[in-house]
Amino acid sequence: MKAWMRGTLILCALALAACGGSGAPAPPASTETSQTTTARAPDAAGTATARVPAGDWTRFGYDAQRSGVGPASTGIGARDLRRLKLRRVSLDGTVDSSPIELHAIRIRGRLRDIAVVTTTYGRTIAFDVGTGGKLWEFVPPDIGNYEGSDQITNTTPIADPDRRYVFAASPDGLIRKLVLTTGREVRSAHWPARTTLLASREKLGTALNISGNSVLATTGGYIGDAPPYQGHVVMIDRASGQVAHVWNSLCSDRHYLINPSSCRASDSAIWSRAGAVVEPGSGRILVATGNGPFNGSTNWGDSAIELSPNASGVLHSWTPGNQAELNSTDTDLGSTSPALLPKTGGLRLAVQGGKEGNLALINLDRGPAGRTGGELQRIDAPGGSEVFTQPVVWNDHGRTYVFVATDSGLWAYVLNGGSRPRLSVVARSGSGGTSPVLSGGLLYLYSAGVPALRVFEPTHLRQLASLPLSHTGHWNSPIVVGGRIVIPEGNANDHARSGTIEIYHLPGR
Repeated sequence: MKAWMRGTLILCALALAACGGSGAPAPPASTETSQTTTARAPDAAGTATARVPAGDWTRFGYDAQRSGVGPASTGIGARDLRRLKLRRVSLDGTVDSSPIELHAIRIRGRLRDIAVVTTTYGRTIAFDVGTGGKLWEFVPPDIGNYEGSDQITNTTPIADPDRRYVFAASPDGLIRKLVLTTGREVRSAHWPARTTLLASREKLGTALNISGNSVLATTGGYIGDAPPYQGHVVMIDRASGQVAHVWNSLCSDRHYLINPSSCRASDSAIWSRAGAVVEPGSGRILVATGNGPFNGSTNWGDSAIELSPNASGVLHSWTPGNQAELNSTDTDLGSTSPALLPKTGGLRLAVQGGKEGNLALINLDRGPAGRTGGELQRIDAPGGSEVFTQPVVWNDHGRTYVFVATDSGLWAYVLNGGSRPRLSVVARSGSGGTSPVLSGGLLYLYSAGVPALRVFEPTHLRQLASLPLSHTGHWNSPIVVGGRIVIPEGNANDHARSGTIEIYHLPGR
């Protein structure tokens, strides 16, 4: 896989457009730089916190299907962007992924809104988003074996549905179960859970997911694609930590963790930001694979795969007709995960991007697995550029929008229904970036090249604000909930041991 978004670091001035009245530029946001800054009190009108709905953001993409659509109301509307304050949090590592947040967790005798992040080298840190103060930090016991090396993780942690635990990855290939209030590691039964037998080659780089009683993790490879490695989908029992099921993208007739050198085929990483996508209702699992051999039976390189809910077998698949070319030219299909669309014209649909620079509209019920071609449509990705991000799928007043970002731009597509569904481009922005999110009716994008968080009115991609950040990003993306925007900064491939999180927040939050 190739690193992306290596844009030149450009200093960015605040450019907030007023969302009514004169339309004059908004004044600069104030900055609070201490890690232990105390949250501001409500303004004189007393409305700073009263109208802010609380909520949780427990995983990358907000929900199990990775829609990227957060709460309908966050307390931050277009008119509020001009009055946001900035709180900066310094950490013992770079968070090249996304945070999660849980509301009203009692820690040290107080109810707090807490965010949890995992750094490049597997430090998992919880902090109070209302003050920036660190609450706890878990350090993997073996961190000295890889800290400062190329062995890293980009995995976003996930909160257990009962809000008692958080699951987090480390570069040693382990998934750990941590007590949410203290960071204490659960070391009982089968915890911590192993996802690979060769962590130096098989990377935990994708966001964790939860389906039913299982934590879902996927593995890929490191930059340079040094063999041997294979992509795995690993289902881990949330209670015991026992590995319940494994699906291997190569040698898929073997349903357990394999020694990579024991399989004649290598690569076929599952390495996109979203990792495993869970279909609502059925619990079926969608993944996309990177470069690797394909035979339609045991080897599934450069394919979008629908697995059974327990990951025991392939139900459906889509493989481009030019799979061999993609494999030979390092043009991974699996640089992004499938994006689920609403059922249309009786068809179960998904959008699949990739490094080829286009999007394929596919029918998930297209017939037996193992065939190539057969997509319903191909359409250019923004700027015809490689897609390394997860799309946002948003339903608004009967219309389904798909928002896709590349380093060349952000485009809005609309799904046209009927017996022959099609995507069409309805709006374009030249501002590229990481995986966007839509929350409270606004679309947020961590900008490519320029250290800024851009905010858009989604249906026409009209930019409402550009909020300055300290550094450019890579795979980081924001969350927006409870009157705050939380965005980690930096690139894991810099192998830094420090990092920053910026929190834009309403006064009093």
